[in-house]
Amino acid sequence: MSRTPAPHGRTGRPPLTSRAQILETARRLIDEDGWEKLTIRRLATEVGVGATTLYHHIRNKDDLLLHLLNHHIGQIERPRPPGSPRDRIVTAATAMRDALTAWPWAAEVLSADGFVGLLDESAMWMVEDVVAGAGDHGCTPDQSVDVFRSIWYFTVGEVLVRAHSARRQAEGRPFAYRDDLDRSQVPHLAAIGTRWAALAARDIYPEALATFVDALLARAAPQETLLEGRPR
Repeated sequence: MSRTPAPHGRTGRPPLTSRAQILETARRLIDEDGWEKLTIRRLATEVGVGATTLYHHIRNKDDLLLHLLNHHIGQIERPRPPGSPRDRIVTAATAMRDALTAWPWAAEVLSADGFVGLLDESAMWMVEDVVAGAGDHGCTPDQSVDVFRSIWYFTVGEVLVRAHSARRQAEGRPFAYRDDLDRSQVPHLAAIGTRWAALAARDIYPEALATFVDALLARAAPQETLLEGRPR
């Protein structure tokens, strides 16, 4: 039996490559040259197809990013959550930091509110664990969102500063730390001087995160929760 010819145009024509190939190639290009330099035309060339073919799988560059992020986060092993709500928040936030450190361009692209609604449910577990931990601690839903957003801003800032600093260092153009500051104007900074570079290189995220989470929960928890441990 002869096959009915497919209609003219793209309708009915199978794509010439797979989404897995596209994502793998896109990630390689991003790792090599950065997200900013990736274009649909270059991606198509690397995959070995025409740019039009890619649109069987992705709508545009932003859509490609979301597929990459969902795939990346979906491959991260979810840590066993501790029993304490506070410790669950710290564990989830640390997982966020580690995931973004491995892929810092994602932090830059996601540095805008509303990204949560763009992720697949399977990629939302870090957000879920923070919000759930805050809720189990006694926060209202609104307060739980505030806790997550505060931790997210703190974590994204940490990741971006580290990534940009490392990139400038690798390019041989790090910012210089001055040793000629006027002590009459900025006495404390002058006393620190060029030691700032070594101090800034330390990883203080874990202890800073723990302190930050404690402060957020203490501020956000309902008054009855705060009074539970006090002597009457």
